[in-house]
Amino acid sequence: MIGTVTGAFTHRVLPYAGVDEYLDGAIPFVREGIAAGDRVVCVSTVGREELLRDELGAAAGEVEFVDAAAWYGHPSRTLADCLSDADASAGEGRRLRLLGEPVWAFRSPLEVLEWQRAEAILNVAFRDTGASLLCPYAASLPPGVVAAARKTHPETVRGDRASANPGFVDPWAFSAQCDDEPLPSPPDGTFALRIERPDLYWLRAYVADQVRHTALSGEDLQRLLVAVTEVVTNALRHGEPPIALRVWTRVDAGERSLVCEVTDAGSWRDGSGYGLIPPRPDRRTAAQGRFGLWAVRLLCSLVQIRTGEAGTTVRMWLRLPGRDGA
Repeated sequence: MIGTVTGAFTHRVLPYAGVDEYLDGAIPFVREGIAAGDRVVCVSTVGREELLRDELGAAAGEVEFVDAAAWYGHPSRTLADCLSDADASAGEGRRLRLLGEPVWAFRSPLEVLEWQRAEAILNVAFRDTGASLLCPYAASLPPGVVAAARKTHPETVRGDRASANPGFVDPWAFSAQCDDEPLPSPPDGTFALRIERPDLYWLRAYVADQVRHTALSGEDLQRLLVAVTEVVTNALRHGEPPIALRVWTRVDAGERSLVCEVTDAGSWRDGSGYGLIPPRPDRRTAAQGRFGLWAVRLLCSLVQIRTGEAGTTVRMWLRLPGRDGA
């Protein structure tokens, strides 16, 4: 059973232009958590960890330090792990207090968008956990990243004071905005495999054949096959014909990826969540998603979904080893 903790859920952005502004916001947040007996976790680079340890002194021993590059590996997995930590802490009667600075460098535009979406959706996923999250954003980040942070965090921190963020956008509205742009068409000449029956043996064989000339590992191939099978199965059950599968490779910001796309002529109802909210052990909500899409998001590097009168497209990405031109 998920326990309760004292204090409402908070999700705040800490904009900073230098080390002093960073510490002015981060240190009071961490010290307050230590004093309250919270489970305090700081997700940062090695350099930031050294700064925090120096300022905290002996109190640093009460803090869990985690490497940011490892923590921010995959939006859906990070969201699920953090939510599990919040629930586990609440079950012990403690509040999770997380200082986490997202990693934005070396991410493709599509990855950046999905991390921004995760920042928005966690406002829904965490709202009854009692957790307190503070996300530092450096002024040196691209303007679009900083602007999005003001839309995905209900409050802004300056020093030890928090104020309501007038730029905050409803999480589901923000997520919908992430999908405003239509998906680019598959490359010219991409073959469309028509799917008309639930026998998926030949479907899996076809996908395996399409990727055999790529650098996709055997483990990643198995993940892809599970994801594609899940999406196709549910298109057969809940979608409308014609149902088609396309496979191609794509280069985005130097990153090579394998793309698998499943299309059908049906459309999904609003408010389904499209698998963005991690399922939790003792509760079921409509926002937890449908058609196993949460599992598909975990299996793939990236999932894009568009649905409407023209039909539904689920585009699954798996990153290939190496970079273009390497």
